[in-house]
Amino acid sequence: MKKSYNIAVLPGDGTGPEVVAEGVKVLKAVAQVEDITLNFTTYDFGGERYLKTGETLPDGAIEELKKYDAIFLGAIGHPDVKPGILEKGILLKLRFELDQYINLRPVKLYPNVETPLKDKGPQDIDYVVVRENTGDVYTGIGGVTMKGTPHEEAMQIMVYNRFQVERCLRYAFEYARKRNKKKTLALVGKTNVLTYVYDLWERAFHEIGQKEYPDIKREYYHVDATCMWMVKNPEWFDVLVTGNMFGDIITDLGAITQGGMGIAAGGNINPEGVSMFEPIGGSAPKYTGKNVINPLAAICAAQMMMAHLGQEKAANRIEKGVVEVLQRDMKSLAAGKMGLTTTQVGDKVAEYAIK
Repeated sequence: MKKSYNIAVLPGDGTGPEVVAEGVKVLKAVAQVEDITLNFTTYDFGGERYLKTGETLPDGAIEELKKYDAIFLGAIGHPDVKPGILEKGILLKLRFELDQYINLRPVKLYPNVETPLKDKGPQDIDYVVVRENTGDVYTGIGGVTMKGTPHEEAMQIMVYNRFQVERCLRYAFEYARKRNKKKTLALVGKTNVLTYVYDLWERAFHEIGQKEYPDIKREYYHVDATCMWMVKNPEWFDVLVTGNMFGDIITDLGAITQGGMGIAAGGNINPEGVSMFEPIGGSAPKYTGKNVINPLAAICAAQMMMAHLGQEKAANRIEKGVVEVLQRDMKSLAAGKMGLTTTQVGDKVAEYAIK
C-alpha cells in the first residue's frame, strides 16, 4: 500500500524559503521513485507576519501542527525584529508545546568537504549528538532584581526532573543500538561542578544502561574535555548525550568540523508526536533573493525527516544525491562560491538521488 505523509512547511525568514524550496524539490523527486505520497502545506510564520500582525504563532497553530506527520522548517530570524522575539515565540514555543524533547544532530563529514581539523577525513568525523531539548536553563526559570542599578542581580536556573532525563537517555541508548556502529553512548556533563543536576544525569545513565542496555558501552566525559576531543580525536565518538545548554554549544562546534552551517542539519524529535527538521544555519538575510545560498543543510534536514518517518530508502537516496553533488559539482559550501546557484544545487541533488 502506498504510504502517504502530510508535511507542514514553515519556510520562515530571509533565505529560508529558498533553501526549503530545494528541499521540497528533492523530496518530491525521491517520493515519486519510491512510490510515496507527500502532501505539503505551507505556513507563513516568521518575521514578515510578525511585523504585519504583531503575532508570532496565531491561536490554534500548535493544535493544527499536531495533525501533521512532520514539520519542515527553513529559518527563523528577521533583521527588523528584535532578537529573541521570533526565536522564543516560534522556535522555542514549537519545541516546548510539541514536546520535541530530543534535538538530534548528526556530525558527519562528507567526501570533498573541507574540515578545519588537520589530517582528519570522513572516516574520522561521523558521530551523533543527542541533546535534551526541553529543560535546563532554557525553561526561563529565574529573574532580575534591581535592574539598571549597580546592584542588579540576574538568575537563570538549570532545572531537570528525572522523567525528562530518563526519556532522553532511553532515546539515546536506543539510537546507539539502532546505529549499530561502536555501540557506545557517552554522557557529556560537568559532574565535578554541577553536582546536583549532572549527578542526576549520571546516576540515571548508569542505572538505565546497566538494566536495559547491557549491549551498549557507557562512557562519561566532562563537557570541556569533550570540546577538546571533538577537535583532537573526533574518531573516538559514536553517540553523545547531554543536556540542553551543553548540547547547544557542542553541536555548533561539531557543525564547523563537518564543514560549517551550510551542511549541518538537525531534528527536533518527539518520538510519540510530531517532529520538526531544519537546517542549522540562520536566515542569512544579506543573501535573500540572490540565488546563491547553499541549500544542502535544508536538503540534509529533509533526508533526516525521511529517515525519521521510516522511509530509509528515500533517505538514502537523498544522502547519495548530496554526496554526488559534493564530489562532482560544488567548488565550495560558501554562499556565492559554490560554482552553482541555489536552484542548481537542488536540481543536481534531485537528479543524482533518483538515478
